[in-house]
Amino acid sequence: MKKSTRIGILLAIVVVAVIAGMAQWLVIRNDDITQNANGLVTSVEIGGPFSLTDHTGRQVTEKDYLGNFTLVFFGYTFCPDICPTELGDIALALDELGDLSLAVTPVMISIDPERDTPPVLAEYVSLFHERLVGLTGTAEQIKDVADAYRIFFRRVDDPDYSYYLMDHTSFVYLLNPEGDVVSLLRYGTPPEEMASLIRRQLRS
Repeated sequence: MKKSTRIGILLAIVVVAVIAGMAQWLVIRNDDITQNANGLVTSVEIGGPFSLTDHTGRQVTEKDYLGNFTLVFFGYTFCPDICPTELGDIALALDELGDLSLAVTPVMISIDPERDTPPVLAEYVSLFHERLVGLTGTAEQIKDVADAYRIFFRRVDDPDYSYYLMDHTSFVYLLNPEGDVVSLLRYGTPPEEMASLIRRQLRS
């Protein structure tokens, strides 16, 4: 084997190791999660300040959503399955809550700012719920908010497709009116269970 080939392989291994290490730090591990009467909670600090653009083109920060409970999901509009399924479940959970849902703001933060401009988000979020907010920003802004919420995401290029996909963490975060993460919802949580958990938080 040529020396240059060996060096190339070693560099590739190092890069993969670094990416894996970052993914391990970013994602919420099972041993970071406990469960109580109010659902899944974590033992690690999650969330924090952000500056993004909503689907109407308005500049917003985390302070714009204080005072209400907030459901936060990280996804993207070109997602073929996980995102539309989860956003549909969020919409059904809000319907299940009835008038109580007015105290909850549903938010999707895009992890694909290259394609998810405000106009694209505006068309997308309207398909799921009239109060769903879409947020996007620069690549740096999205990285900052993803890091704060310990979200792992990466671009996936497949030669069989003319477009790329995004691999990403699929938790739904429930924030209280002070902006603190109080519960986590795993992907696939039934809407009725989601609504029940939110209802308990609203009443507490």
